[in-house]
Amino acid sequence: MNCERYEGLMVSYMDGRAAEAERREVELHLVACAGCRARVEEYRRLWVELEQAPAPAVSPSFDARLRARIAAAPERRWFELLVPSPRLAFATASLLALFIWIGSLPTAPGNIAGDPRSGEEARAVKDLQSLEDLDVLTDFEALVDLPPATERPSKI
Repeated sequence: MNCERYEGLMVSYMDGRAAEAERREVELHLVACAGCRARVEEYRRLWVELEQAPAPAVSPSFDARLRARIAAAPERRWFELLVPSPRLAFATASLLALFIWIGSLPTAPGNIAGDPRSGEEARAVKDLQSLEDLDVLTDFEALVDLPPATERPSKI
């Protein structure tokens, strides 16, 4: 038998907190298992002894000492409510560092941030400046023959 499975259910069974299905399952197991039946009987005897034991008496000065400790506790000032807890401050700083790090990552190749053109057009515009710097494009008359660029509708 798998008595380990029923050990956790025995306490709730004896308290009366077990669900109906669990209670029937434990009762069926107790019919078949003498070891668990003996354990349940030991629990019952222990609980009877605990119920009969007198409750420990509280010291007469307990209440006075408790009230004195509460009165001696420092009061929180109003501006202390504005100071965040260390956990909140750490979480905020971590998120801020994460956002700064993500913002500093390079964009995808060929994609210039904020440029609405496609990746190929953006690369061509980017390469145009490089070619001008190398004096490869000195004569722009060939570009005059190109048809004018159609304006793209703005995305709102």
